Amino acid sequence: MKKLFPLLILITVCAALAASLSATQTVKLSATATQQADDKVTLAAEKRLRNVRQLTFGGENAEAYFSGDGRQLIFQSKRDGRGCDQIYRMNADGSDVRMVSTGKGRTTCSYIFPKNSKRILYASTHLASPDCPPNPDFSKGYVWAIYPSYDIFTADADGSNARALTTTPGYDAEATISPDGKRIIFTSMRDGDLDLYTMDTTGRNVRRLTTELGYDGGAFFSADSKQIVYRSYHPQTPEQIARYKQKLAENLIEPTVFEVWVMNADGTNKRQVTKLGAASFAPYFFPDARRIIFASNVNDPKRRNFDLYAINTDGTNLERITYEETFDGFPMFTPDGKRLVFASNRNAKTRGDTNIFIADWVE
Repeated sequence: MKKLFPLLILITVCAALAASLSATQTVKLSATATQQADDKVTLAAEKRLRNVRQLTFGGENAEAYFSGDGRQLIFQSKRDGRGCDQIYRMNADGSDVRMVSTGKGRTTCSYIFPKNSKRILYASTHLASPDCPPNPDFSKGYVWAIYPSYDIFTADADGSNARALTTTPGYDAEATISPDGKRIIFTSMRDGDLDLYTMDTTGRNVRRLTTELGYDGGAFFSADSKQIVYRSYHPQTPEQIARYKQKLAENLIEPTVFEVWVMNADGTNKRQVTKLGAASFAPYFFPDARRIIFASNVNDPKRRNFDLYAINTDGTNLERITYEETFDGFPMFTPDGKRLVFASNRNAKTRGDTNIFIADWVE
């Protein structure tokens, strides 16, 4: 379990999963395996989920996000012995998997343009070096690496014509796109702290949205593009502030406590949704923007088991959604709210395997 937990924590900053295929190579999957629900992936306590189906089988796969029409998924994966995570695209039934990143450096946080599925977005370190950047040292505790060589790229659907949207020194990653297709929100170190920014889809008109000391990231827009949900850690005591600044100077952060926040798309009206004192991350709005689904380790005293939860945007009616004993995270709804995709350790062939699952949502 000690090996599993830091792996999952690394995933939560979009810096863990990889691939080993060429940008045009197709991975062959079993149609019956991808289309049929299995008792091993369906838990009786999960009343909100029906017809749970496993889409990937083996290795490390996570952060799968739907296209605007809900027919395709883009995700990051480490497979076939490759040492660094790369970006893949597949149909929503798990078929036709293709690598769409360069195969160089470390990649993370991919997205399909909602209004133009022929374009994709992701972060990569490949301009700095074709090699994988080193993993962080866990000997002094669990940390996330904030690689300063990350920049945000756009490319065609097949991965060709990759072009950098960010060029400033320091970490630029964790990018997603508003459903109206007009703005990109991302986390950046460009002003000395880990804050949220927006830019247009050409990389211009950058605007800073958060200014409080601490980490703000993992942001998504609401379906009407008017609100933003994100995770935050804001140190309060002198000791917490000093430790945060020390780790940040080492390009690291400690993901012990995150809370879920929301704000208007222009950065106004910030308000804290959760007060759980746990690592709550990967928040995503329900289609009506009245509730948020997210992952948290709040119910595990050892803080190693992550499950999915739902909560009203005013912080009321916390509801546990999943009950797998190791990890469930990175939830996202289809635009109509009828299906949910998420990553999980359930039905793992090898301890630590993280795979992509899709389920029908039950109201």
